[in-house]
Amino acid sequence: MTKGLFPKRSSDPVYATLDDWILHEAIPFSIDSSETLNASIDKIMASLDNSVELLGFGEALHGGEDILILRNRLFQRLVETHGYSAIAVESSFPRAHAVNEYIACRSPASYEAVQDTGFSHGFGRLDANRELVEWMRAYNADATHRVKLQFYGFDSPTEMMFSDSPRQVLHFVLDYLASIDSASSEELRLRIDPLLGQDSDWENPAAMMDPTKSIGLSPAATALRIETEDLIAELQVRRPELVAKSDISSYLEAMQYATVARQLLNYHAALARKSESGKRIVEGLGLRDVLMADNLAYMVSRERGRGKVLAFAHNSHLKRGKAEWQLGTDLLIWWPAGAHLNEIFGKSYAVIGTAVGVSDANGIGQPEAGTLEALLTAVPGPGRFIPTHKGQGLRASEIAALPTRSGSMKNPTYFALTPQSLTDFDWLVVLDKAAYSRGGQS
Repeated sequence: MTKGLFPKRSSDPVYATLDDWILHEAIPFSIDSSETLNASIDKIMASLDNSVELLGFGEALHGGEDILILRNRLFQRLVETHGYSAIAVESSFPRAHAVNEYIACRSPASYEAVQDTGFSHGFGRLDANRELVEWMRAYNADATHRVKLQFYGFDSPTEMMFSDSPRQVLHFVLDYLASIDSASSEELRLRIDPLLGQDSDWENPAAMMDPTKSIGLSPAATALRIETEDLIAELQVRRPELVAKSDISSYLEAMQYATVARQLLNYHAALARKSESGKRIVEGLGLRDVLMADNLAYMVSRERGRGKVLAFAHNSHLKRGKAEWQLGTDLLIWWPAGAHLNEIFGKSYAVIGTAVGVSDANGIGQPEAGTLEALLTAVPGPGRFIPTHKGQGLRASEIAALPTRSGSMKNPTYFALTPQSLTDFDWLVVLDKAAYSRGGQS
C-alpha cells in the first residue's frame, strides 16, 4: 500500500462516521476524462498487494452501458501501465475460444462472425463488448506489443433457463487426443458419442424447473460421467507423453475442457434430482460458481509469466461473501466464485464492486436517504472510487444500520449495495447514472 494514501488502521475507528470516511477517501473521476480516470486507476493499483494476480471488476446489473465502458477503460489502463495480459468475462468458457482467435487475427474475418457464437447470454451484441474486442484485436496487431492479449470466458456453458450439451467440450478433448494418438481417441469416441444422444435432450429448458424433464441421471448420462472420468484419467497418466507430442499450453487447455465437461455433467445431474425447487436451484448456482472459480484459476496459471488477469462479471459472482437472490418466495443463498477465489488466491485476489445512483432506463430512481448509494453519490462525481478497507476503521454499528435501497422492476439483474458490500469488496465504484444497453441474465 502506498504510504500516506490511506489513513493508518488501529483497533479504534479511524473515522467517526461513514460521511467522514467518504469525504476523505472518495476519489472522483469522469469516464470521459482519461486524465482523472487513469489517475484514479493508478491509485487503486498502488493500494493493492503486490502479489495480486487476479483483479475482479463486478457490475451491479447486466446491461449497464456506462459500467461496461468503464470496464473497457480500466482494462486498457491495466494493459498499458500495470502488466495485465488478459480479460476474462462472464461468458461461456468454450464459446470464448472463437473470440480469442479473432483478437489474435487468425480467424474469422469480422466481429459479426463471433458476436453470437463467441459469447453466451447474448452479450456479444452489446456495443461495449464489441469495442473491447476490437481494441484487443488492434492491440495484438501492433508488432511493437510483444505480449499479446488473451480473451477468455469463464462462465459455465449454461444459461439461466437451459444448459448446454456436453458434446462440444468433450469433442474438444477428443480432437486434441486425435492430433496425437488417433487410435486411442477413436476408441474413446466410439464409447462416448453413443452416450451423448441428442443435444436437444440436454438443452431442454423445462429441465431447469422440472427434474423429470432432465436426462442428467439417465443410464446414458451416468455412463457418460464415468467415461468422462476415464478420459480425464487418461490425460493425467499420459501427461509427459502428451506434453512432449504437443505442448504444455495445449495439454492444459485440453485438461480444462475435460474438467468443464465433468462439472457440466454434475450440473445436469443436479437438475435431475428430485428435491424442493429452491434447493435444486441453489445447488446449480453453487456448481456454476465453483466452475467459474476453477476456470479463473486455470486462466491465471496460463497467464503467469505473461501478465495478470482482469475478471469481469456480475457483483454477485465476484464478491467474497455469500451470494443471495430473492426468487419469488425463496431466498437463495450460496457461495459465489469470489468466495472460492479468496480461498484459492488469498491476497493475490482483489475485487472492485460497482453501484449506480440513478438509471431511469433500468427503473432505478433516486437512492433512499441513508443508503450507501445515497451517501456516495452526495460527493463530487460523476463517478467515484472508494476503498472499503474491508470495513476496518469504520464503525461496525453504523455499517450494520445501513438501509438497503429499493431494487428495480425493469432489470431483475440489479442488486443494490448492502452493509456486506464493505467486506465483500476491496474497492467500490459508484456512478451517478447508468444508461441501458440491453438486458442480460445473471
